[in-house]
Amino acid sequence: MDTEAFREFKQGLTLLRDNYPVKALPHMQRALELEKNNPYYMSYMGVILARSEKKWAEAEQLCDSAVRLKRNQAQLYLNLAEVYASAGRREDAVEALQSGLKYAQRDVRLNMALTRLAERRPPVLTFLNRKHPINRQLGILRHRTLRMFGQP
Repeated sequence: MDTEAFREFKQGLTLLRDNYPVKALPHMQRALELEKNNPYYMSYMGVILARSEKKWAEAEQLCDSAVRLKRNQAQLYLNLAEVYASAGRREDAVEALQSGLKYAQRDVRLNMALTRLAERRPPVLTFLNRKHPINRQLGILRHRTLRMFGQP
C-alpha cells in the first residue's frame, strides 16, 4: 500500500539516513499529519526534531508515545535511546534500551546499541590516544586480568 503518507515517510527517512535532518523535517511532518497515530512516523519525527531543532522534550514525548503504542518494536526503543543520547542523557538511553530488551528480546540491535553506550574505562596510558596500538594491547591485557579475578 503506497499512500501519500508512506511516500513522505520514505522520503523523510532517506534524508534522515543521509544525514539531512533539516530537509527530512517537512516530509516527516506531512506523513504525521496524514497518519497521526502511526508509531513509526511519530518516532522518526522525534528523532528528526532532536537532530534538526534540538527540541528534546517534544522529541522525547513523540518517541515515548510511539513506544507506548507498539511496545514490541525494537526500532522505536532505538529511536527513543537516540533522542536521549543526543540530548546528553546517556543513562536514560541505556534505560530505554534495557526496557526494549524486555519486549523485543530477539532483536540484536538493542544489544549492539547497549554495548556502544556502555561505560568504558580510561585508556591505560592517558598520554596516548585510546586507539594507539600500545593502549589497545594494554587494555586487552587489563580486561583479561580483571575478568580472571572476577571483576566486570
